[in-house]
Amino acid sequence: MSVSDCSKPNVLLFAPIDLRSVRVRNRIVISSMCQYSACDGLANAWHFAHLAKFAVGGAGIVFVEATAVEARGRITHGDMGLWSDQHADALGGIVKFTKDQGAVAAIQLAHAGRRASMQRPWHGNGPLDETDAARGEMPWNIVSVSDEPAGPGHLVPHALSIEEIGAIRDRFVDAARRANALGFDIAEIHGAHGFLLHSFLSPLSNNRVDAYGGDLNGRMRFALEVVEAVREVWPDDKPLFFRVSAVDGDENGWQVEDSIALARELKVRGVDVVDCSSGGIAGSAPTKDVSRRPGFQVPFASRIRNEADIMTQAVGLITRPEQAENVLQEGSADFVAIAREALYNPHWPLHAAQHLGVDKDYHNWPDQYGWWLARRKFA
Repeated sequence: MSVSDCSKPNVLLFAPIDLRSVRVRNRIVISSMCQYSACDGLANAWHFAHLAKFAVGGAGIVFVEATAVEARGRITHGDMGLWSDQHADALGGIVKFTKDQGAVAAIQLAHAGRRASMQRPWHGNGPLDETDAARGEMPWNIVSVSDEPAGPGHLVPHALSIEEIGAIRDRFVDAARRANALGFDIAEIHGAHGFLLHSFLSPLSNNRVDAYGGDLNGRMRFALEVVEAVREVWPDDKPLFFRVSAVDGDENGWQVEDSIALARELKVRGVDVVDCSSGGIAGSAPTKDVSRRPGFQVPFASRIRNEADIMTQAVGLITRPEQAENVLQEGSADFVAIAREALYNPHWPLHAAQHLGVDKDYHNWPDQYGWWLARRKFA
């Protein structure tokens, strides 16, 4: 990791940073935000318009939404996927435009596990029912670590066999190969929010008695195998992220100490940044036991960063430039991710630069905008 000066070197939020061979222009990340608007897993014009705003808006890294490595790994019928060359072709324009604007194009590879075959949020955010069937959206068979559903009324998943676990690992690898060929410069493996990898990690969902269950090492095995396999095909000069739910929010569940242990193992296997979220193992993330106050998940990123000696990304109700800057200045994280705040203001990074005195003259803005705005300023 190396950091270069910016126009105000004391402002870490806008200090460029190198991740392996990838230069990131600032520390602001647009988190993955599912749009539930794909058809058969294919990205479309909505996804382009949605993500293009953030590249134009000045973010350092722009993540596309959680992208399923196989069709049954989608959360809803509207989720994006990357399980075929056709799916890759649909993403090509998004990757190119993002990079043309100076942002780093990133992808989050995911498998929803027992949280798959759900309604789109605006249709209820629960198990698919007869109203969804009337729209032509039928449920599909789902898989998980064990045969326990995500909640009452949810589908009962098929418990994966050893051979089937290996097959899903290989689908992560196939998706990573396609992502690299497309030109994505960062890949993130989704191990949070009750998705498949998280369900292996958590003692609340993993009741296996074979090599993939039991103690912490057994429960971490699948996630670490996926990381190892993806890192083998993901170029050495490109960074790899891992998203974790730092806590389940249950005294009998996954704890931050477990996340620290996992982060140490991830670092050994070539993960560069741990993306620190929380909750979701048995309901909507985050968990009810974590108070949703500004920056409520930053302490998780801080502990993992400092106790596992690995870079982290902080998320969760980070909305103000000074707040984001303080996260970095205090050494709690190396990157700050925003999501809903970016929906509210896609130009948040550019506005933050002005607010913090880094770019008073619109130099960071695209020429097509900055030229006009600089003249408005002196009108």
